[in-house]
Amino acid sequence: MLTPHAASGPEVEIPEMASARLDVVVARISRRGDTTVTIPTPPSAAGHLRTLATPSSLRSAVASLREASVDVIAYASTTSGYAIGHAAEAKLIRRLRHMAGVPVVTSGLAATQALKTFDVHRVALVHPPWFDEDITDLGARYFRDQEIDVVTLTATPLPKHPDRVRPKQVIDYVSDHADASTEAVFIAGNGFRAAHTIEELERRTGQLVLEANQVLLWSILAATGAKLRIDGYGRLFRAAPHALED
Repeated sequence: MLTPHAASGPEVEIPEMASARLDVVVARISRRGDTTVTIPTPPSAAGHLRTLATPSSLRSAVASLREASVDVIAYASTTSGYAIGHAAEAKLIRRLRHMAGVPVVTSGLAATQALKTFDVHRVALVHPPWFDEDITDLGARYFRDQEIDVVTLTATPLPKHPDRVRPKQVIDYVSDHADASTEAVFIAGNGFRAAHTIEELERRTGQLVLEANQVLLWSILAATGAKLRIDGYGRLFRAAPHALED
């Protein structure tokens, strides 16, 4: 797992969903990159993420994962994809794959592929309360640029610290705010641990429910050809995974 975020998320949820059959190594991206000069932090969260989502900033973290002999690298940051846009994200994947010598997947492009697999044209995009307005707007643009219409929801009543969010709170919020005009729900943010809400939300809403770490695992299985059976965690794992397009 490659991430610019301090909050735990994929390293907790992915082994849970895979019944501990996957070993997860986490490399958190340093603002220092490969140089001795610290990269200045831009004034916005999106600007900060754009600064970190460059090959030069990622090189040290990718090298550490190569040394760990991983089979695949998952860039676990939905917001980084939002900040740079889907075209730049696809280009970054190609650069990282060249650097690492293994497949590379990302949360945003995995979510897009999952939505397209189910022929979803309109999605409810659910963001945690720590996402700011700029990130929310970029998230809507990210999917609309890929011809997927979006209804955005920010779960402001929930706790603003990721470790304090409980599944029931997520279930109640999404159930109360689900839009009948949408065909699917995407719970974004890899630190927004909501994998345990998926089955109940699909039952309550009648819609496909996706979650950032769930789609990341689905994409990992596609990229590696791993034949792991994932019990529960939504309709997504009952569909054959498809490799992301270059």
